[in-house]
Amino acid sequence: MTQEPGETVETPQTDGRDESVRDSIARLYADGRAYAEAEVERQKLRAGLAAAGVRDAAILGGLALMLLFGVIVAGLVGLIFGLAPMLGPLGATGAVLGGTLLVVLLLLLLAKARIGRMKRAMKP
Repeated sequence: MTQEPGETVETPQTDGRDESVRDSIARLYADGRAYAEAEVERQKLRAGLAAAGVRDAAILGGLALMLLFGVIVAGLVGLIFGLAPMLGPLGATGAVLGGTLLVVLLLLLLAKARIGRMKRAMKP
């Protein structure tokens, strides 16, 4: 007469294979979730770095444009002073103003041509 051992703490009701599959699936789920959270944090960090770079580039570009504007103004004033002995103050101012307006007109015509070319390229 053999006695079968009763259920103890060491012998669970379910067989060991089902428990290990459950454990594996739970561990896989937890690992996947941890990986996804880490990837989200990584992408947030990358986006923050990119945003900081864009912000810094915009600030530096804005400063460069302001300095360029100052250089252009200084150059035009210097040109007026340089031409003043030959043309007189009003003549030098008029010559520099006229030349600058011609350059502005040329740039606007080039911009208009580019916009027209872009519109033609976009038409179906």
